[in-house]
Amino acid sequence: MRIINPKKSLGQNFLIDENAINKIVNLVDFSKNDEILEVGPGTGNLTEKILEKNPNKFLLVEKDNNLYDELINRFGDKVEVFNEDILNFKEDKHLNQNIIVFGNLPYNISSQILVKWIKLKNINKKFKKFILMFQKEVADRIVAKENNKNYSRLSVISSWKFNAYKIFEISPESFKPRPKVKSAVIVLEPKKSYENLKNPNNLEHVTNVFFNLRRKKIKKPFKILFENYEEIAERLDIDLNLRPQNIEPKKFLEICKEYEKLIN
Repeated sequence: MRIINPKKSLGQNFLIDENAINKIVNLVDFSKNDEILEVGPGTGNLTEKILEKNPNKFLLVEKDNNLYDELINRFGDKVEVFNEDILNFKEDKHLNQNIIVFGNLPYNISSQILVKWIKLKNINKKFKKFILMFQKEVADRIVAKENNKNYSRLSVISSWKFNAYKIFEISPESFKPRPKVKSAVIVLEPKKSYENLKNPNNLEHVTNVFFNLRRKKIKKPFKILFENYEEIAERLDIDLNLRPQNIEPKKFLEICKEYEKLIN
């Protein structure tokens, strides 16, 4: 394989630590019906280990043209490689069910990728598990619960459809080139059931309003969203003297549903 220089513009940091790669693959009990999607396979180090598990179907999505060519040369017809941006990739078109997603996500768009997946319909009927690598700071926000300093809009949005677990951290030395920050692997398991919203974008909007004012009492964001804010807060049994980080995800979903009544 020829030397591929990582592209800073694509947030490329290739995982080279064999111990970390084995730990990631061992997070899954593979079955013969599993369909695998790997995002940002890079030079294919994790891909090679997943192939040893003989998945039923194995798709790679790699935006980098040079890496795309190298992956095809290295793995041939053992995998199907898409030279696409994952933000534009149509999972429903190429995958059926029992989908397991692996991803060493580009740190500069990792949150966008996650939110894109959260918005997919029937995610709990098609996907089994997401095993994803994030910058540690982002991972901490995804798994955080209320009353925690890391609790954020990403915590709320993720918990709408996922049970999220931080599994282990990975040091910069495990990558080439070395990132300036620690990384962390998290597992996201789709919930069997979750609240139906008319439009997931509404939850994004509501949480934006609240967490853009995260140091303020929630009376202010309530007033931005609702004219009759006191009546709605009372109906939802929410204390307007609290701050956004004190509100559990379930309450944010209730607030979102009230907001959806208002705009429809």
